Amino acid sequence: MLPEADACYRAMVARDRRLDGVFFVAVKTTGIYCRPICPARTPKRSSCHFYRTAAQAEAQGFRACFRCRPELAPGDAPVDAVWKLAEAAAGRIAAGALNGHRLDELAAEFDVTARHLRRALGQRLGVAPVELAQSHRLAFAKRLLQDSSMPLTELAFAAGFQSIRRFNAVFAQRYGRPPSAVRRELADRSEGTRLRLDYRPPLAWGPLLRFLWGRAIPGVETVDLEVLSWARTVTLEGHRGWVQVRHHPTQPALVAEASLSLTPVLMALTARLREVFDLDAQPRAIDAVLRMDPLLKGRVARTPGLRVPGAFDPFEATVRAVLGQQVTVKGATTLAGRFAARFGRGLATPRPELFLTFPSKATIAAASVEQVAAVGLPRARAATLLAVSQAPGLVRGAPIDQTLARLQQLPGIGPWTAQYLAMRALGWPDAFPASDLGVLKALGATEKAALRRAERWRPWRAYATLHLWSPA
Repeated sequence: MLPEADACYRAMVARDRRLDGVFFVAVKTTGIYCRPICPARTPKRSSCHFYRTAAQAEAQGFRACFRCRPELAPGDAPVDAVWKLAEAAAGRIAAGALNGHRLDELAAEFDVTARHLRRALGQRLGVAPVELAQSHRLAFAKRLLQDSSMPLTELAFAAGFQSIRRFNAVFAQRYGRPPSAVRRELADRSEGTRLRLDYRPPLAWGPLLRFLWGRAIPGVETVDLEVLSWARTVTLEGHRGWVQVRHHPTQPALVAEASLSLTPVLMALTARLREVFDLDAQPRAIDAVLRMDPLLKGRVARTPGLRVPGAFDPFEATVRAVLGQQVTVKGATTLAGRFAARFGRGLATPRPELFLTFPSKATIAAASVEQVAAVGLPRARAATLLAVSQAPGLVRGAPIDQTLARLQQLPGIGPWTAQYLAMRALGWPDAFPASDLGVLKALGATEKAALRRAERWRPWRAYATLHLWSPA
């Protein structure tokens, strides 16, 4: 469904990439229609018309922009499948999917041939998969050179290069000097395996950690509200370890420290952490919209830059959401701890409160309803967890309407759970759990009235929800 016109305009002003393909904007003073992320000068609100599809804009006599190329926007029609494939594959490559793996392995994840995937990436981005992967490897290697003291050999492999000789040659070709020369120039650098995660300020770091603290799974995740740090165990692409995140002392950035066991998957780990802390959000644009509502104005003023906490692992988030049905946050956290203790794997870490990795989908899929229910669940809810473990996993960037519809076809998954997962596991900025008791209490309204009120917050209803969940 097309958001109302003012919400579309707000998304266009913020150039929020998550809304790309959801609608198109036609400018009557130029006769051109664009994507909401077009880099051209923002037109006046009075000059804009909004359409669900490019075809609708063209039917009204508008022509496509040559800068943002609306024909490349991800959409819901079958003709958009190639562009969706390219965008999803590009995200996987950015997270290191081609580091030590072949293109046909990545293509198999999307059930297409390597040839088709290569063609899609070429049409969408104008580069071959190998070129895209190398660009990401070099950029990540440069970050590690500047932000860590990792030995160059380990650094090369962490960035996805298969040999130190190849790394030295490619780096020198791109940057005009070998990596050893860059390292010598950096007198002040971090110790150990560290990653810097920049963001657009402001960031409500304390409130974000308090939200995660209340939902941290015992043994798997921990939050220290005194030093304002977050840590958890990690299972990523077959590698197990731990990661800890704190705020940079002087810069608008977070600093993550990871165990050496995660060195081969640092690129993928970085992508996951950015999702957990919602670091790609546009907080000033979002806050400007929400503070126009009298109910939210004071809340936004107290916590500017409030983010929607993401999920490190979509399956874990789904299990946690199911466990949270019809119980308190504290009760759900207790159940999640039992679940992890029963089905998770032990892991030694420097922090005694972190000693488990969360159970895998395969482990739960192989369990019985009775075994799952034994952690203290009704049989029906245990059956839901089994169904979740056997269903296709949630994928960020997938068409949101189809994904939510598929979720709600599973037994025990209703609108509240689907919208909650849209917020936290899928990163959908306009998700809104209208039936949530906390939301309804804060609004003093019925579900129907809450939906009407929330129209003024679009396309960032998920952020409004976080404000409503926060103390008044």
